[in-house]
Amino acid sequence: MEKYFCFVFSLLQLTSAAGLHPIILVPGDGGSQMDAKLNKPAVVHYLCDKTTNDYFNIWLNLELLVPLVIDCWVDNVRLVYNSTTRRTENSPGVDIRIPGFGHTETVEYLDPSQASPGLYFKSIVEASLIPLGYTRNSSISGAPYDFRKAPNELKDWFVDLKKLVEQVYASNGNNGIILICHSMGSPMSLYFLNRQSQSWKNKYIRSLITLGGPWGGSMKAVKVFAAGDDLGSYVLPSKTLRGGQRTYASTAWLLPSKLFWNDTEILISVQNKRNYTMKDFKYFFDDIDFNDGYEMLKDTEGLLGPLDHPGVEVHCLHGSGVSTVE
Repeated sequence: MEKYFCFVFSLLQLTSAAGLHPIILVPGDGGSQMDAKLNKPAVVHYLCDKTTNDYFNIWLNLELLVPLVIDCWVDNVRLVYNSTTRRTENSPGVDIRIPGFGHTETVEYLDPSQASPGLYFKSIVEASLIPLGYTRNSSISGAPYDFRKAPNELKDWFVDLKKLVEQVYASNGNNGIILICHSMGSPMSLYFLNRQSQSWKNKYIRSLITLGGPWGGSMKAVKVFAAGDDLGSYVLPSKTLRGGQRTYASTAWLLPSKLFWNDTEILISVQNKRNYTMKDFKYFFDDIDFNDGYEMLKDTEGLLGPLDHPGVEVHCLHGSGVSTVE
């Protein structure tokens, strides 16, 4: 996220000219700490804990991403799709909570130990916001959420986000809020704003700043379903991680959008077998034997609609010259 520092700094200088507009940080996929408590009917490996007395950090916890133990981690973070409710549920016997709503620590550091691999919004807070006079947990707040879920499953979080906006507005001299969103947090914020009245947005929102928002979907989501994602570490087995990653409704929501991709563009190519395009997702999910993925895609593909403007000042920032999955 360092590449965004100077841009964010410049924008905040402009928007701060008439007063300090408080910030709410909205993280992306994988951008919130996650705690778990276990009372499982069964485990996948004898090394796995079946029960715990209290909640423990499960994301990001580097101690759980080691050989053998990683199988326990995958089973604990995976979701189970309910074809009746058309919603996802936690793995049996696993209770998940997202700590730190309203505060910055759990989005600044994904690892509670604050180890460097887990640094997230911390650098933006310290390099761009604090020099302008911002203060953690006062004029800067965080809005972490269960990033495994798609917007249709996060009703309570959107209610909490609206309350947070109003509370931060009132405690900061009735100055409009700047939402700074990264990656999946960008479409999440658009979904939120497009469900508020224009009068509410005129009062409470100063601007929306998005960093690398995947407005057209992401090829990384295709990769996750097909092969898994090693989180940028060559020591983590992609195929093992895929067992959890592809169960997330948010992964289906982030698949390439029909608004940006046409039916002739090849998304996946299997050597000497077949190619898959936008019109072939059903066959793709059949071929990888994961029909739940197709059902989640049907549930989520229209959630953003035609990408209507949110009715607030918007700054969309993207990197350039960066190697991508595509």
